[in-house]
Amino acid sequence: MCGIVGGVSQTDLVPMILEGLRRLEYRGYDSAGLAMLQALPGQLPTLERVRSVGRVAELTAAAEARAIQGLLGIGHTRWATHGGVAECNAHPMISQEHIAVVHNGIIENFHALRQRLEQAGYVFTSETDTEVIAHLVHFYRQSAPDLLTAVRQTVAELQGAYAIAVLSRTDPEQLCVARMGCPLLLGIADDGHYFASDVAALLPVTRRVLYLEDGDVALLERDSLVITDQAGLPQHRAEHWSELSAAAVDLGPYRHFMQKEIHEQPRALADTLEGALNSQLNLTDLWGTQAPEIFKDVDSVLFLASGTSHYATLVGRQWLESIAGIPAQTELGHEYRYRDSIPNPRQLIVTLSQSGETLDTFEALKRAKELGHEYTLSICNVAESAIPRASALRFLTRAGPEIGVASTKAFTTQLAALYLLAISLAKAQGRLDADAQAGHLDALRQLPGSVQHALNLEPQIQGWAARFAGKEHALFLGRGLHYPIALEGALKLKEISYIHAEAYPAGELKHGPLALVDSNMPVVVIAPNDRLLEKVAANMQEVHARGGELYVFTDADSHFSASEGIHVLRLPRHTGLLSPVVHVIPVQLLAYHAALVKGTDVDRPRNLAKAVTVE
Repeated sequence: MCGIVGGVSQTDLVPMILEGLRRLEYRGYDSAGLAMLQALPGQLPTLERVRSVGRVAELTAAAEARAIQGLLGIGHTRWATHGGVAECNAHPMISQEHIAVVHNGIIENFHALRQRLEQAGYVFTSETDTEVIAHLVHFYRQSAPDLLTAVRQTVAELQGAYAIAVLSRTDPEQLCVARMGCPLLLGIADDGHYFASDVAALLPVTRRVLYLEDGDVALLERDSLVITDQAGLPQHRAEHWSELSAAAVDLGPYRHFMQKEIHEQPRALADTLEGALNSQLNLTDLWGTQAPEIFKDVDSVLFLASGTSHYATLVGRQWLESIAGIPAQTELGHEYRYRDSIPNPRQLIVTLSQSGETLDTFEALKRAKELGHEYTLSICNVAESAIPRASALRFLTRAGPEIGVASTKAFTTQLAALYLLAISLAKAQGRLDADAQAGHLDALRQLPGSVQHALNLEPQIQGWAARFAGKEHALFLGRGLHYPIALEGALKLKEISYIHAEAYPAGELKHGPLALVDSNMPVVVIAPNDRLLEKVAANMQEVHARGGELYVFTDADSHFSASEGIHVLRLPRHTGLLSPVVHVIPVQLLAYHAALVKGTDVDRPRNLAKAVTVE
């Protein structure tokens, strides 16, 4: 949610900030802005700000119209929380024409801070929680010896989650940043120092990055960088070379990032599985040095995740119990952290997050650790993010950057990781002999090819999508391993086409949802050729008998045939336990093409954000 970028350099930073904001658009936003210090000979620099409601393209036009320049600046894309979508609520926030602040996150005690600042004479021009930060920095800077001290004094009073950047007319060669609970990294280049909420925003200027930790406060100057904690004690953060290429975050020949990412899934799966296949399921190489010992002792698994990642865990739970014989549960992170739960020291806590910064999931992990859980594992797509750093074990899905808000390749690579977890736990506990291991690895080796076969069905799915675009409601059905795929299909359709969609286990039809079925509600059925096929067929007849129109995704070796009111699309031959990975492809394509017909903003659906870093 939201994005921030900026820096201090020896060249004009406006183009870099605007390009960085463009690369952060995927995070979700409704307004954007930037603030620059423009030098004046022998005087304090001027503080220039430009903001706009809408896209970064509008901000770019406004900045060009005013010919804004500067060697030190900050930029922001805002996703509204406190206060509506209006220019007065867009960042940066300014105090007394001296301090400018951009902020990701939520300040929970802003009401009390605002009241105190108003009593001190500060006038608020927005409804945001961020404005209190700007005024607090101004208040403390009047007596503090430098900007870094003023920012440290400010963040000591903030409760909640934040990543902030601050500039001051009084300190024209310095920029200060701080982090607590929201992602923030620094970039090092020959011509200056930079910051951003995502490495993608820094790629045009550098690949040398430092990842800040919670509680860090950093002072950036053109030729120097200082990192301290809130008490002022120096902190060291290791430098990393980002392997992310600029091409990886470019659209290329595709119409949308979502389309690109759907088609990248065979490669993403192959990259994610490569280590397991090459090492023949070496537990230490895959999961970490403590994995053999931890996995051997585990007696149950608890998955914590949100959104699409939660649906992945619903599949993973069944794989774990089927393959490893280990009891598994799955919970939404934002529910787990607020309920009373009974800790089990031998339970493995598994968190899933594409970004590794999902606040609900991160807070749930912290809650589990507070309860005494030491066996923790993170499955994540961003190596240096907060959740894997807080976990004893980690597995990196090699999906590459996922820009589209609606997750696709992150979901399928999470499924691949969960399958690897199931067979790894089975191996660690002596429940996987050599022949079974070879069979599972061979099935995984063939998975990218099966996914590519499913992608080849895109032209037929386009025809189905044209029928969906005029509908207001849709129903998705699945059973067993494929009920979570029905959930994911309904979510994708809702997210990007704005068609209301619900998913049910097919056996639940007669317990209520059947009342909704008529000729105006398309019913999508995930019907692979598994042991539940005949049960699903009976559920389909219940729909057909009531005039419902069926859209059935099945396998090449099933006996279904199309007829009036029943549309059938055949995927590759049934892929056994890995079938959910293949069957999610057509529901992703269905949602994408339905959205195209409707003309919605596929990559940036309304009201949603990619990285959910607020509660």
